[in-house]
Amino acid sequence: MTEFRADLLNGIALAYAGDAIYEVFVRDYLLRQGITKAGELQKNAVKFVSAKAQAWLISEMTTDDYLTEEELGYFKRGRNAHSKTTAKNTDVVTYRISTGFEAVFGFNHLTGQKARVEEMASYCIRKISEQNF
Repeated sequence: MTEFRADLLNGIALAYAGDAIYEVFVRDYLLRQGITKAGELQKNAVKFVSAKAQAWLISEMTTDDYLTEEELGYFKRGRNAHSKTTAKNTDVVTYRISTGFEAVFGFNHLTGQKARVEEMASYCIRKISEQNF
């Protein structure tokens, strides 16, 4: 198998993959917490996957100097990408920052950095769990 060329994908494509990957970690976490009712799962998932939460997480990652230089580059690629979709429940700036967040997950996943994806998901889930969103 050849190496995946994440550098050839635009930020929206990376975010598309990253959104799904991060969501799976959040869903697994919520189910492991014993939450099984659909409405409760959705209500709790929003705390982790909303644009507001993801933008806050990037801010925390920056404060903690958590992202590598390469990851920061992919964050900026996602943040600066021009999307045909618009933000539903947030402002455009927050939506773009959250797209950058998702692009980092997408980059790491698509380049086979499984341990880093798991580490990032654990970091994010821990950070959000400590907050009262």
